[in-house]
Amino acid sequence: MITSNIFTEEEFELEKDVIHDECGVFGITTVPGSDVNVAGETQFGLYALQHRGQESCGICVNDRGVMTTVKDVGLVPEVFTLDVMEKFPLGQMAIGHVRYAPKEQSSPVNAQPLVVRHAKGTLVLAHNGNLVNGVEIREELRNQGVIFHTTNDTEVISYLIAKERLTASSIEEAIERAMEKLEGSYSLLIMSPRKMIAARDPHGFRPLCIGTLKGGYVFASETCALDSVGAKFLRDVEPGEIVEVVDGELKVYKKSSGPADGLCVFEYVYFARPDSVIEGASVHEARKQAGRFLAKSHPVDADIVCGVPDSGLDAAMGYAEESGIPYGVGLLKNRYIGRTFIQPLQSQRENSVKIKLNPIADTVRGKRVVLVDDSIVRGTTSARIVKLLREAGAKEIHLRLSSPPFINECYFGTDIDNKKNLIACRMSMEEMRESIGADSLGFLNIEDAKCVAKGCKAKGFCLGCFTGEYPISVEKAHMKDKFDEKLDI
Repeated sequence: MITSNIFTEEEFELEKDVIHDECGVFGITTVPGSDVNVAGETQFGLYALQHRGQESCGICVNDRGVMTTVKDVGLVPEVFTLDVMEKFPLGQMAIGHVRYAPKEQSSPVNAQPLVVRHAKGTLVLAHNGNLVNGVEIREELRNQGVIFHTTNDTEVISYLIAKERLTASSIEEAIERAMEKLEGSYSLLIMSPRKMIAARDPHGFRPLCIGTLKGGYVFASETCALDSVGAKFLRDVEPGEIVEVVDGELKVYKKSSGPADGLCVFEYVYFARPDSVIEGASVHEARKQAGRFLAKSHPVDADIVCGVPDSGLDAAMGYAEESGIPYGVGLLKNRYIGRTFIQPLQSQRENSVKIKLNPIADTVRGKRVVLVDDSIVRGTTSARIVKLLREAGAKEIHLRLSSPPFINECYFGTDIDNKKNLIACRMSMEEMRESIGADSLGFLNIEDAKCVAKGCKAKGFCLGCFTGEYPISVEKAHMKDKFDEKLDI
């Protein structure tokens, strides 16, 4: 049974107090005679990427050019039941996708992968990212008679590629031409009847990696998805690069052509799973390093260091190691509560945080606690967690964040709340501390944020949500508000 994402006002308030990435992609190819079940392996890959999107998911299997697609709103196990999986053909290639969407954009029609049947054949596309000039291109195509059925940029990219394919000599050339017109973040997996193609924007905002499995190839947003299917990591798709698998052979159609200066630093802070390696840097180690930096820049006399599950745990370990303060488990997360959880009564809604997080009183009672989390958005959740620890008997609570304060919107695929709702835009540091109820408050500074990922191959990070300075102009992104009402979905 597919459950829908129904939010009470209270749940929506808490949901907006958490940072979300837009999606994750997974693709797999096989060689002749292979016994690999591409649908099953894609399902496993999407399980591994579920943290990148819980609103909808989809899989498209290519069986000698015949595309079989299943996608819907819901988590991977909700959509891909045993009965559904048994209906997929064995196939030779498959693409999968998990997506997060704001409440107002949650709809089955926006689920991916997107299948487009155009004049030169069939195109299947899955996309992670967000276009700055998406509305501009959409309006241009609409004026040429193109009818849109979704509100996502994936359809814009698909139609742009289909249009270029009319005069291009190959699908690869059409993709290259389209990329020259796209501005923003995009890690793409594209499937034609014979080919699997991966492409990444020149700035490298979002990760995309390549692995090998039984002679075939696997593409994924994170290396943890490669691990989940037993694939061996080969390398990352480089910014600006187009690679393809044709007849079982991996080829580079277009070499890296970008500045590679826009990798989202929040991939290391929050989005990616800690067991992933992005651009050569361990996410787990990056988070521990952020904690070490916090211990140096915001020291405090305390008895114990605790992390907020899950993304605050590694940073808390780093803080404890650097400070010499013992690490302890102060909060337990209920892993069986999903985004579709509904609390019908006001008394239950008020206990939302208690249901998802429960303090371990014996750990914090009578203690001066350093509480480490990844970020603060509105401050609502942080205040409730601090209150939980107070009620459990914590003597002092010193909140430390492994990212700088959010003061700007993101235009490249991260769902950050409107500036007017960001607590760091409305309050001073002391006002934030008082509002949250902590005894002290400290954020990672910008210079330290640039240095958390040791060994990272990216030439620079996008820190726009913290600084207001982006790798590319975001002026065109503001066209969205003007044209939203014209999207006749």
